[in-house]
Amino acid sequence: MPELPEVEVVKRSLEKYILNKNLLKIIVKNKKLRFPVPKNLSKKLSSLKIIKIERISKYVVIEFEKSLFLIIHLGMSGTLHLIKNVKNFENTNLSFYHSKNLPTKHNHIFFNFKNFRIIFNDPRRFGFIKLISGKVSLSNYFKQLGPDPFEKKFNLSYVKQYFKKKVKNIKCMLIDQNFISGIGNIYASEILNYSKINPLKLSYKITDKEINSIIYNTKKVLRQSIEMGGTTINNFHSVKGKKGNYQKEFRAYNRESKRCKNKLCSGVIIKINISNRSTYMCNICQK
Repeated sequence: MPELPEVEVVKRSLEKYILNKNLLKIIVKNKKLRFPVPKNLSKKLSSLKIIKIERISKYVVIEFEKSLFLIIHLGMSGTLHLIKNVKNFENTNLSFYHSKNLPTKHNHIFFNFKNFRIIFNDPRRFGFIKLISGKVSLSNYFKQLGPDPFEKKFNLSYVKQYFKKKVKNIKCMLIDQNFISGIGNIYASEILNYSKINPLKLSYKITDKEINSIIYNTKKVLRQSIEMGGTTINNFHSVKGKKGNYQKEFRAYNRESKRCKNKLCSGVIIKINISNRSTYMCNICQK
């Protein structure tokens, strides 16, 4: 599942192509996604101009005229593909998983624009789209989410208060979207390795110094990943044919038995299981 950096890059890719463009038509081939595709979606959005695209947590939110908001979540296997009206157009994938080109199966929704179309593909059908009317309704839809890691609210005071009396371990806390939005399994391991904190340490035992380290390294890791195009899994290529490169910078994730990259540390990365998720940590500096 794509995490915050990957969704941010998708959002930026979409901005280049569809911002200030008018949507001509939507063709729904399969309504049965994680949630049913909204009825009369094409009728409600056709001919409307796209005035803003933003990322909220792991969601892409497209704002249309008339205060209509289309929410897109890619789920476990969803991808967005840009298809131009020219032959031999390669590297269609706007997202970060699976084939760099448009697959022949599981193309569920077609967003048609002048001279190109965006296609939503999802083999597992765990992704979804939702249409919301009005900014108040949009805000209410996301009200359970914690702050974005780049928001000012994500600070020592907020984290310290949230961790108070929490017996959940810090790894599970970092991927809890009610605490902070956008972080998943990959980046949680990276953040904790940078911070030299054991992922099993209970949240209420985390010190102020460790909290500040988590905040700093969260922003650092996510920003670096965004700048490098995110993490490539299963041969992803962007529409420009470039891979996300952050996986080359992994310090912990998927580096089992390799030496820890933290300075002056002679430890090795081990893999443990936390809440049925693979977690990577150093056996020395993250004790």
